[in-house]
Amino acid sequence: MSEKKRHNPKRTKGFRKELRSNLTSAEAYLWGYLKEKRLGGRKFRRQHGIGPYVVDFYCASEQIVIELEGEVHMNATAEEQDLIRMNFLESEGLTVLRFENKMVFENLFSVLNEIKDHYKV
Repeated sequence: MSEKKRHNPKRTKGFRKELRSNLTSAEAYLWGYLKEKRLGGRKFRRQHGIGPYVVDFYCASEQIVIELEGEVHMNATAEEQDLIRMNFLESEGLTVLRFENKMVFENLFSVLNEIKDHYKV
């Protein structure tokens, strides 16, 4: 699949737009620290399409995907789907960082430092 078709495919455009308009509280809070190159000068995108999936945050220069997980991810079916999704993203050469929503609120600076620890330079 070409780079252009792999990222933000047309079939997910409406869904991505809807997700950006309805961020969870944890996504909105973290976005305040990622937007406008606030974290180490890296550009992040929110609700970015990669293949059949829409990821919470994506940094192209670092090839990092950030996924936030709330209660909806805490069951066997969701965990299996998350594993399939993570395997796909990693097969695309991406680093996937997953954080529980409560970590964003309770340990924000640890979350931000972990993200920065995955920067290449």
